[in-house]
Amino acid sequence: MTVQNSAALQSLAERLDPEFTLGVAAAAFQIEGSLKADGRGPSGWDAFAEKPGSIMDGHSPAVACDHYNRSGEDVALMRELGVDSYRFSLSWPRIQPDGRGPFNSQGLDFYDRLIDQLLDAGISPMATLYHWDTPLPLEHSGGWMNRSTAERFGEYCAAAGERFGDRVAQWVTLNEPVSVTLNGYALGVHAPGHDLLFDALPSVHHQLLGHGLAVQALRAAGVKGGIGVSNLHSPVRPATRKVTDRLLARIFDLMMNRVYADPILLGSYPKPPLFARPWFRSLAKASDSDLRNIHQPLDFYGLNYYCPVKVATGRGPDHSPVGTTEAMARLPFHTADFPEYDTTGFGWPVAPDHLGVLLREMKDRYGEALPPIYITESGASFPEPAHVTGPIADNNRIDYLASHLEHAVAATSPGGIAEDVKLLGYYVWTLLDNFEWAAGYSQRFGLVHVDFDTLERTPKESFYWFQSLSRARKAARQA
Repeated sequence: MTVQNSAALQSLAERLDPEFTLGVAAAAFQIEGSLKADGRGPSGWDAFAEKPGSIMDGHSPAVACDHYNRSGEDVALMRELGVDSYRFSLSWPRIQPDGRGPFNSQGLDFYDRLIDQLLDAGISPMATLYHWDTPLPLEHSGGWMNRSTAERFGEYCAAAGERFGDRVAQWVTLNEPVSVTLNGYALGVHAPGHDLLFDALPSVHHQLLGHGLAVQALRAAGVKGGIGVSNLHSPVRPATRKVTDRLLARIFDLMMNRVYADPILLGSYPKPPLFARPWFRSLAKASDSDLRNIHQPLDFYGLNYYCPVKVATGRGPDHSPVGTTEAMARLPFHTADFPEYDTTGFGWPVAPDHLGVLLREMKDRYGEALPPIYITESGASFPEPAHVTGPIADNNRIDYLASHLEHAVAATSPGGIAEDVKLLGYYVWTLLDNFEWAAGYSQRFGLVHVDFDTLERTPKESFYWFQSLSRARKAARQA
């Protein structure tokens, strides 16, 4: 019996709530290509990718998956896959090339067509307003270190809400502000390539202010869809019981999780330990009016989950798949391995049991302030060939997705460790192999293989597993 038709798959399908959303997620910069077509302006990531040594093997995002010209083909793949929803992102520089001033009618028209294609295919659109592609003129003015970027973001979101608000079912304001701050402004491994360490924290506040202004702009535009935010969250553990490991794990938990979720859900920044307060001084200066703007009512909260994090004192081995920077060497801690788990192509531990732990931690921290949850990203990259002649037997990805979905459902079912969390759905990262930021095309997360020479799409075995799950779930609904 094939894994697609296994008893385990049938059992999982029957345990999914009839309203549970099965979806796939993607980001504009990673798949669209056509970076200079139809009036799109440059982004900070365009400039970063042109710097020698920034992207693994010198890969270019200029074409990526050519989704801009092949959206119809990709929507047809999603229809074949049988997903309920597609989470995509709007490219800010494609819609508003300078990040301020005039809007680009051709960019707006592209997303009009995409949304209509999705609706015609019976797929619910979830639109992310910002997935890291800051318009380059704003980046040159300081990017998210500049408060005015938040204000410009609110204006862009107002225009998007007015144009698409009648058809988009769910809105995500920001994707992973933690990754933008840590990788882009603190450590320098992502655009814009700054290595400010704790001095990067103003970029946290300005992103969150942008989120709050975006929520208000969408509501003022009268959008019909629900509104939320999406952030990468991970359970953080000390590597040992040593005092320094435990204290530094608390600091990393603040930087990874709480400085984002606390102000959004509670209206205040968390208080760091006394010794670390100088590091967080910029957040302590946040005004009450800013915090009120950030603390907006939400219809859902998006969790991107990939793995837990273990923190150890001092500098660790240099084994990052996207390189290391001088800033990393100046940190008083490093992330340690989980030897008990298998790893993905990125070296991340495959730890589905920690997904339930994360949901429990979120509920314990935020209680009734925690909205219903979508898992807005979860997936894995594994080494795969550049060229194929048929479906790849990616059983490792099938096992990853099955185990993570099973743990999420078990944790939030009666008797589960997070039974009081309302889980609305799970979005696989991602539909297509794509441009994986600083890792270029070296990491393949897709349910569909993309040959980056020919751009041919070939569904993998995981595609057919997810298709079978969707069909079994729909059959269970009708039973």
